[in-house]
Amino acid sequence: MRNFDFSPLYRSSIGFDRVASLLDSLSRTEQSQPSYPPYNIELTGEDHYRITMAVAGFDRSELNIEVNQNNLTITGQNAAEEEGRTFLHRGIAARNFERRFQLADHVRVETANFENGLLHIDLVREVPEAIKPRNIAIGNGSSEASVTTAQEAVTQDKTHAA
Repeated sequence: MRNFDFSPLYRSSIGFDRVASLLDSLSRTEQSQPSYPPYNIELTGEDHYRITMAVAGFDRSELNIEVNQNNLTITGQNAAEEEGRTFLHRGIAARNFERRFQLADHVRVETANFENGLLHIDLVREVPEAIKPRNIAIGNGSSEASVTTAQEAVTQDKTHAA
């Protein structure tokens, strides 16, 4: 693994503290992040995502999903194993785990489902109206310029075209 020194970047940027801490935490977690349990991250639609984790051997009650600020943490605490069992070969992993995901701003957990040993966590990005792109009409000097959202502009264009 290569290490990158981002300190020159920090000296010349103001207001990017969140990006800087994200880069730092990314470099730390890449080195220490375990590979168990395996997972997929899918784009299921515009602004819709799904994390699927293979958690065979766990019951629904042994799994916990927690969101704290922009951190999604999934933990699995396997119940105590039965005494008296002797394994000749143990190929199915059944160890406890904790997996963390850094969520982007305005991404929230919508649902979580557990079926056939797979944990599905559906995420959706909901951008507030206040920060969505807007079009600003340019006035002719005597009239005031009007501000419309991108959606309103598309609707107006369709009406004028008809």
